[in-house]
Amino acid sequence: MHATQPLSHKVVSQDEWLAARKAHLEEEKELTRARDELSRRRRELPWVKVEKNYVFDTPTGKRSLAELFEGRSQLVVYHFMFAPEWTQGCKSCSLLADHYNPATVHLEHRDVSMVTVSKAPLEKITPFKQRMGWTFNWVSSHDSDFNRDFQVTFTPEELENGTRTYNFGNKPYPIVELPGISVFYKDADGNIFHTYSSYARGLDILLGVYNILDMVPKGRDEDEAPGMAWVRHHDRYDGKPFQDPWVERPPRPTQPVRPAQPARPASPAKEHA
Repeated sequence: MHATQPLSHKVVSQDEWLAARKAHLEEEKELTRARDELSRRRRELPWVKVEKNYVFDTPTGKRSLAELFEGRSQLVVYHFMFAPEWTQGCKSCSLLADHYNPATVHLEHRDVSMVTVSKAPLEKITPFKQRMGWTFNWVSSHDSDFNRDFQVTFTPEELENGTRTYNFGNKPYPIVELPGISVFYKDADGNIFHTYSSYARGLDILLGVYNILDMVPKGRDEDEAPGMAWVRHHDRYDGKPFQDPWVERPPRPTQPVRPAQPARPASPAKEHA
């Protein structure tokens, strides 16, 4: 359990509380109507046709982007941060996955398939998925340009010189993988269109835990742990060992044991290196 500083807050009578709550309710209704209007305008955004033939590694073999629709006309892709060199997926993406994992069955009954895509190979994705107890469809884009084209995977050179594009702009965030969500539509002729993508705080809408925290007196309470620093994989709370995958050091491959060699004097260059 993580406890933060206690609160001191204004306390009023029941009648005063009710009056303040009704006034705030009007603001909440205004926000709901504004959100509905924003969603309507989102659906009116223009589309772009997907011309590239993306192929993914899946537990049942190679599959194209078209096959990921699984007979439905709409596809939601969550770009899960999991670089090929990491030993586990991102903790914050895992928090989102905890939310959408049980929702996929409901989406399928609204003509929507949802798939998770990572750059890591399947041999790393599969054991992590089993560890977390998830059942959603998770595939690897390891051998394709998918992550690069949808601006969630970056090279060390791009991070160094600041030329990478994320969330439709250049912002310094020094990690080779970042999260996002992309939406696609497939018509009756099999044409695929990219309709929407969102990144960074645009993913907040998927985080029910934050929506609940926004209702409690302390809110998100992240002053002492900004940027989701408090988040852990759901099996790594309560003092269990944890480290972000982009800072951990994977174990080095075992080197064959070589026979001992006679000692040689060190070269002058090595002595003064």
